[in-house]
Amino acid sequence: MPDERPSAEGPATFREVFAQREFRAVFAAGALSWIGDYLAKAAVTLLVYQQTESVALSAAAFAVSFLPWLLGGPLLAALAERYPFRRVMVTCDLIRMALMLLIAIPNLPVQAVLVLIFAATLANPPSQAAKSALMPQILAGDRLVVGLSLNSSVGQAAQVVGYLLGTAIAAVNPALALLINAATFAVSALLVRFGVRNRPSVMTSAHRSHLLRETTQGFQIVFGTPVLRAIAVLVFSAMLFSIVPEGLAAGWANQDGGDMDAGLAQALIMAANPVGFILGGLLVSRLFGPARRLTLMRPLAVLAPLALVPALFNPPPPVVALLAALCGFAVAGMLPMANGLFVQALPAEFRARAFGVMATGVQVIQGVAVLVTGVLADRFSIPLVVGVWSAAGVLLMMAAALRWPDRQTVDDAVTAAVAANAEQAATPGGRPSSGTQVGEPQAGNDRRRHAVT
Repeated sequence: MPDERPSAEGPATFREVFAQREFRAVFAAGALSWIGDYLAKAAVTLLVYQQTESVALSAAAFAVSFLPWLLGGPLLAALAERYPFRRVMVTCDLIRMALMLLIAIPNLPVQAVLVLIFAATLANPPSQAAKSALMPQILAGDRLVVGLSLNSSVGQAAQVVGYLLGTAIAAVNPALALLINAATFAVSALLVRFGVRNRPSVMTSAHRSHLLRETTQGFQIVFGTPVLRAIAVLVFSAMLFSIVPEGLAAGWANQDGGDMDAGLAQALIMAANPVGFILGGLLVSRLFGPARRLTLMRPLAVLAPLALVPALFNPPPPVVALLAALCGFAVAGMLPMANGLFVQALPAEFRARAFGVMATGVQVIQGVAVLVTGVLADRFSIPLVVGVWSAAGVLLMMAAALRWPDRQTVDDAVTAAVAANAEQAATPGGRPSSGTQVGEPQAGNDRRRHAVT
């Protein structure tokens, strides 16, 4: 099947991306917030365990941070389109800062800690949705793809740094780690407030409908358009397999770690995927231009699960780590291009809602993948489970690649998005004037008005 038409522009450089003042502010704010988040997760789990000596409650303190995405991610993300993106990001940072200060209060009951963590993480979906929708307003063309790659890589690096710092600081004083996290949110709010230009909301109050209806439109946007649906399948499938080594690392290291210390083996396997992700995101976006990255996107998607198939042969932990790193490399090389195409293919007015759908799907799919493979690993050996699971992933990815929309379909989606954005900009109130509804075909072809993450 022919590739979609590549951009005529050359590959963007890191210098060009960081030359954008607003991107520097958003990038720095995001890095600080991510480090603080992972630092706080490590600190809170230790704090709860110290108070209760319960592994279950400690795990609950970690898991509760994922609940907002599972329970209402798309709904919360839809809020971001009702208000200016800068205001949403700053408000969410200030809310999380205040709640982290409350959690740091000495001798706070565990139940209160769990409630406050849940309340703090309710701010994550709208904040991340606003950031995702803001990025295409700051960067364009291949600069956007490189910027998305940098954001993905720094997110993985923040996970490693945050966990290491959080564990080290929490061992001395968990409350100090939480105070540091509160400070990162404060600095993040300042960076966004004074480093990002204020823009009006993409949805005015006169054009709002019921929040549930707006959220439903997000699902219609993602799954009702061939191009968006193809990208969603590719991204979700990648998450379904790349998370497995990290999720099973503890059991893998203790059951099949060989002569290596189990703790070291677990750390090696868990860190491998983020390290591979960082390298893949940076190297692929830096070494290849837009046309080549488009060509590589689907082969990299197939390579992601293929890299884990040799786990069938029960290799030692260092080899497992290499396989996990290669998988992370492939996923990171594919994702920014997929995200960039997602941005180009759809109008701006639904980006935050579509992001909520995609982000929630990623969270749910990763959890399901770890849960299912964990259950299977109780009955079969972990290498067998990972190898067979990944082999099935190769078949799934090949099917997704073969069913990728043809070039004309992709071109039509991008052209329709450009036209819709121009129409929106020219229409008083910022909304299309044609009366076309979300998901309604345009005259002349099957172009549709949809959103993007």
